[in-house]
Amino acid sequence: METFNTNIFPKGEKAPEAYFSGGTAWVHILKPNEDDLNCQIGNVIFEPGCRNNWHSHGGGQILIVTSGTGFYQEKGKPAQVLHPGDVVNILPGIIHWHGASADSEFTHIAINPNTQNGIVEWMEPVSDEEYNNL
Repeated sequence: METFNTNIFPKGEKAPEAYFSGGTAWVHILKPNEDDLNCQIGNVIFEPGCRNNWHSHGGGQILIVTSGTGFYQEKGKPAQVLHPGDVVNILPGIIHWHGASADSEFTHIAINPNTQNGIVEWMEPVSDEEYNNL
């Protein structure tokens, strides 16, 4: 199992278990959604095998992968393998999930722009069958 200790930000708080499965994730908010910039930025660390539920963002989302190996998948499309340096642009309303591979921690910076259109709408968990069939 690969582990990385290259995070420049604090680990943060445990992410809500209701929205993550397969392990634990931690979120450290770098830029709260509290001003006229209409943007929230967080650093998210996933344990191996951890992923978030299917969800969408009313204002879209940008992921910047900083360490480990992970996945990003849009509903009805094949999953993409993610590595450090990858950037994923997610359009508003696209149903998707992201998380760590089974054998690697995974860290990304999540940028939620246009928060005046909503930050996140959570849906059902990614099933073990969906995850294991990647």
